[in-house]
Amino acid sequence: MQLSDSTHAEITALCKQGDDLVRAGDLEAGKQKYIAALRLLPADHREWEAATWIYVAIGDVHFKTKSYDKAFKCFINAVQCPKGLGNPYIHLRLGQMYYEQENLEKAADELTRAYMGAGIAIFMEDDPKYLEFLETKIEI
Repeated sequence: MQLSDSTHAEITALCKQGDDLVRAGDLEAGKQKYIAALRLLPADHREWEAATWIYVAIGDVHFKTKSYDKAFKCFINAVQCPKGLGNPYIHLRLGQMYYEQENLEKAADELTRAYMGAGIAIFMEDDPKYLEFLETKIEI
């Protein structure tokens, strides 16, 4: 399934605006752009690949504000969308969310998936505690 060119263009524009706002530090305004983009998807939006990266963007805003429960919901949605399962970045964030919820068994599983899919580099932009935790579970 493919979105119409006009819908795809509008979603892409809203997400770019969201990205620019987030980079400028206006996380709430950026999140609102992402939500507006998500609302443009047809019914059963989890069938659309665009939903995957929109959920990731919204989840990242929540992660940055330490709203871990909301971030977790976004990444659970993202992993259920096209190309979500197996995406190292999504597994990284899920692992971090499980870690923050003190569900260390699931945290280790998801962080291992991220590591296996993208290597150590995927851990370099976040708090080192996640990599340090993973190093207690697997050999890196």
